[in-house]
Amino acid sequence: VAGYVVVNDLTARSLVPRDDMAKIGTDWFRAKNQPTFFPTGPWLVPARFVPDPSVLQMRLTLNGETMQDASTADLAFDVPALISYASSLAILQPGDLLITGSPAGNGSHWKRFLQGGDVIEATIDGLGTQRTVVQAASGVLPPWQAGR
Repeated sequence: VAGYVVVNDLTARSLVPRDDMAKIGTDWFRAKNQPTFFPTGPWLVPARFVPDPSVLQMRLTLNGETMQDASTADLAFDVPALISYASSLAILQPGDLLITGSPAGNGSHWKRFLQGGDVIEATIDGLGTQRTVVQAASGVLPPWQAGR
């Protein structure tokens, strides 16, 4: 592990269901891989400056209201288990990012989905705070989707 960083794994829930793909039914790739949907930072903290990644407090606020507040001690799988599993399925290379997943309290949990103007702040103790301002949909398809 080279270091640790705050990542906010955003999902367009409206893009998850796929009626045209009966065998799959859902499309997490499309829903999670839109431009700006993986804010990362504000910086990478070298591992030597994170004495114990299993005891970091994680918080997420939406417009100043706490939506998630948990410790990495509560993760279903710790960092070594994540690395072990991922490396059993894929070749990991320097620079690859493995993310732990989300504590309880995401948008689906609250039945509250992001809207233009919302401000998300994701904090992990010792790693910093990431601030994201949500942009409203413009109603115009971007070039990479217009032809689909």
